[in-house]
Amino acid sequence: MNRYPLWKYLLVLGAVLIGLLYTLPNFFGESPAVQIAGAKSTVKVDPAVLSRVEDTLAKNNITHTGAYFEQNGPIGTVRVRFETTDVQLKAKDIIEKNLNPDPSNPDFTVALNLLPSSPNWLTALGARPMYLGLDLRGGVHFLLQVDMQGALTGRYDSLASDVRSILREGKVATTGVERSDMSIVASFASAEARDNAVSELRRGMPDLVFTESGENGGQFLLTGRLTDIAATQVQTHALRQNMTTLHNRINELGVAEPIIQQQGADRIVVQLPGVQDVAKAKEILGRTATLEIRMVDDSPSAMAALASGTVPFGLERYNDRDGRPLLLRRQVILTGENLQDAQPGRDQQTQQPSVNLTLDSKGARIFRDVTRDNINKRMAIVLFEQGEGEVVTAPVIRSEIPGGQVQISGSMTAQEAADTALLLRAGALAAPMEIIEERTIGPSLGADNIKQGFNSTLYGFIAIAVFIVIYYHLMGVFSTIGLTLNVLLLLAVLSMLQATLTLPGIAAIALTLGMAIDANVLINERIREELRNGASPQQAIHLGFDRAWATIFDSNLTSLIVGVALLAFGSGPIRGFAVVHCIGILTSMFSSVVGVRALANLWYGNKRRLQSISIGQVWKPGQK
Repeated sequence: MNRYPLWKYLLVLGAVLIGLLYTLPNFFGESPAVQIAGAKSTVKVDPAVLSRVEDTLAKNNITHTGAYFEQNGPIGTVRVRFETTDVQLKAKDIIEKNLNPDPSNPDFTVALNLLPSSPNWLTALGARPMYLGLDLRGGVHFLLQVDMQGALTGRYDSLASDVRSILREGKVATTGVERSDMSIVASFASAEARDNAVSELRRGMPDLVFTESGENGGQFLLTGRLTDIAATQVQTHALRQNMTTLHNRINELGVAEPIIQQQGADRIVVQLPGVQDVAKAKEILGRTATLEIRMVDDSPSAMAALASGTVPFGLERYNDRDGRPLLLRRQVILTGENLQDAQPGRDQQTQQPSVNLTLDSKGARIFRDVTRDNINKRMAIVLFEQGEGEVVTAPVIRSEIPGGQVQISGSMTAQEAADTALLLRAGALAAPMEIIEERTIGPSLGADNIKQGFNSTLYGFIAIAVFIVIYYHLMGVFSTIGLTLNVLLLLAVLSMLQATLTLPGIAAIALTLGMAIDANVLINERIREELRNGASPQQAIHLGFDRAWATIFDSNLTSLIVGVALLAFGSGPIRGFAVVHCIGILTSMFSSVVGVRALANLWYGNKRRLQSISIGQVWKPGQK
């Protein structure tokens, strides 16, 4: 009756071992480390950089305790761990001097960081500690204000150019098209010309609402404004584009779990746990990048000048991603403002990796004309960062490309196509931003938060354990062991998921302990009730666990529904609380029902003539 099959005991034992294995890394602390990332979007960090760093350290007789290369999507990072901060600082200076021979134009970001001190055998098994949030690890907090008026202004400037193009193609004479605040004003010499313009523009620009004005100084005016839906889309796109760009830039800082969230309609919250260099963080977040498309001059005279080291008038010299020099014309054909999207893909005919670009109407028209007039010539895409330009790619134009859908293909791998798309898509901010709030949380404050949170949870656990053992005797001991298994499994699952633990998360752990012991109280009281009703000890154990299960399931299910709602609709600390809360409910149900019953079955199951259960005072009706 109260015997588990062997596989259930093995299941509980396996859960204990997995819990120990994946919880263990959280107790080793962190070691000082140096991390290397690309300082420019066009600089790729790969295993070759790791080998270069290790050779540099070996030549300077600096010993490290571990060196790693990590790939996060298209972003690569090298991290090297050291025993002491003195060695860390010395290594940082040497690595930076070797990787960045020109300090005024660095290719790599070399920063101080902290890495888990877990043994290599644990790391090899995939056992890593949980990430700690800003309130536990320390770091920097920024609140950024996005200039939505600037985004709309840029959009109206682009639309004004589109209006001129449509009127020119429709052969409608106009005396001027200008942006006036948040509108576009076109003037005409006659009412007939204005009426013709209205029909052309309403057909070609559905996002604008046009209003006709009477004669003003001999001019007939037409005013166009974005619809409310279109204006909202422009602002939403600007906010999302800026958040994407911030994500890509923060990868350079090596932050394990940055938090980048929208706050309100025009603000972005950025939290960088573990980063103490505020100046470096502000420099990267505020960095500007621009994109330009120019024609390559591959004429014999230009190539001869390039070979002799001179640059002819009207041309400029740039290097591509492999370091090869190119001569580009000064005339800028298109800029990043004309690029709406860039995605990796494959050529439908050759199945080779490609980059698919989507241009706005103005960019599509210009690109069509340029490609028609420059077939079999090369077009370069140049990315400018910190005043330095680099050619991302320079494909050959094979045919006229209408419609604004551009495909770049050639000798590139799928990863290179994804990298190029990322550079083109998120090279620049869609709207200006400014930092309106800045806070720094020191590591000592984070350590205090960890200590206080740990102590509060520990003291709460001890208080619960003492009470449950006194009140329920041996069954209380089983409940306490189950409670320990619950905490072990919860920490292990959080570590396996690489979740971020914050102060609200510690509060959720404490709440989980309370809910888990509540399940054990239900089980023990149900066993007492069966004993009072005259059931034998073995029957009482069996019926107590079985009949308490329905109540435990219902109460935990309702709590789980609330946790899922917090996870779906909450943000920031609320989501952190909800993640721990939901996982804690699942682990508590397993440990309370399966784990504790396994202990009870193991202890009492083989006793055929069991006379009593150590479960404290069992009150029966009529007793005094």
